Amino acid sequence: MKIQNSYKDEERGALFIVPTPIGNLNDMTFRAVETLKNVDAIAAEDTRNTKKLLNHFEIHTPLVSYHEHNKHTRGPKLIEQIASGDRIAAVSDAGMPGISDPGSDLVREAISEDIPVIVLPGANAALPALAGSGLPTEQFYFCGFLPRKKKEREAELENLKNVPATVIFYESPHRLKEMLNHVREVFGNRQAALARELTKRYEEFVRGSIDELIDWAEKGEVRGEFCVIVEGTEETEGHDDFWWTHLSIIDHVNHYIEEKGMKSKEAIKQTSVDRKLSKRDVYQAYHVKEN
Repeated sequence: MKIQNSYKDEERGALFIVPTPIGNLNDMTFRAVETLKNVDAIAAEDTRNTKKLLNHFEIHTPLVSYHEHNKHTRGPKLIEQIASGDRIAAVSDAGMPGISDPGSDLVREAISEDIPVIVLPGANAALPALAGSGLPTEQFYFCGFLPRKKKEREAELENLKNVPATVIFYESPHRLKEMLNHVREVFGNRQAALARELTKRYEEFVRGSIDELIDWAEKGEVRGEFCVIVEGTEETEGHDDFWWTHLSIIDHVNHYIEEKGMKSKEAIKQTSVDRKLSKRDVYQAYHVKEN
């Protein structure tokens, strides 16, 4: 167990998770600007994109890159800097770092080294899309981007189709039509909503059945980044079979090891059965944690 007293020693090095606007620069908070001005360095997913933001707010803090392709080499160096007393902020291209981006790896590394992780509230796409969807908000499940490979995507959707909560996806414009058709195939024709270009000039919500959204996507030119909000299932029968839907593959395997006393080989096999994935895929996903 680890307990973090975030502001007990403000002279100590720390990792700051700083949200940035998803479109409208006025969504940048005063605290976010102040934090970025006062830290020793900013770790950015795309330094060119972040440089534009920093110039707008007259922030002159040094920038370093931290992204999916260099996280295994740059991450340890950043952690080493923070451990030596530096205060470093992590930002993504837009929105909350750590949500569907490599910032989550940096957070885990910091926690493992007992480094304080200070998360600032701010802009993100998922919650505004949910709030504006008109669908139930009492419970929701954030999925983010579905796997690109058809077999893995189908397995993920099969896992989600019995979730009673509203489901939130992210999707790019060039994959939207395929994604909606696949959701229709597995989920059926539920109520759903598309939120496009949130906070920007061409912000748009499209609400209706999945069939109607597919028709809309096929008739026009699909542009912009999308949040896809889909109502949860009304079917409760058999839901206990999907108790693990909120778990990552690693946590799923660990459940069987820690709670059921299985050996890792047995736990991986059972997880592959639950998720309808190959044992090889589960094995590789589980052992990533060791690399």
